[in-house]
Amino acid sequence: MIPEDLRYTAEHEWVASAGGGAVRVGITHFAQDALGDIVFVQLPEAGVVVAAGESLGEIESTKSVSEIYAPLAGTVSTRNEALVDTPELINSDPYRGGWLVEITVADPAVVDGLLSADAYRELTES
Repeated sequence: MIPEDLRYTAEHEWVASAGGGAVRVGITHFAQDALGDIVFVQLPEAGVVVAAGESLGEIESTKSVSEIYAPLAGTVSTRNEALVDTPELINSDPYRGGWLVEITVADPAVVDGLLSADAYRELTES
């Protein structure tokens, strides 16, 4: 369950182009599976500026609380409000309905520097 058209981080986030210089960010199937049943998500408001590698929220599961890290620097343009009432969307649909935030990045080309699907697959299989 590693879509070929996305980019990935070693912290198990995925990144997809959302158009207009924005990227959509979520956590991977591997990450949601390791977390277990997700019961709460805390995400930043639109307008918050984030640095690559900086915490931008938390995911709470029945097992633990985990930080969510910004894969790229930019400004949060929107967050997935559906997760407020149904955080379990991350478990059931991590690559579509379970996305977390959209970030407007200064340089969309930096997405190409993230892990490819093959590189992420190698990371998770080792």
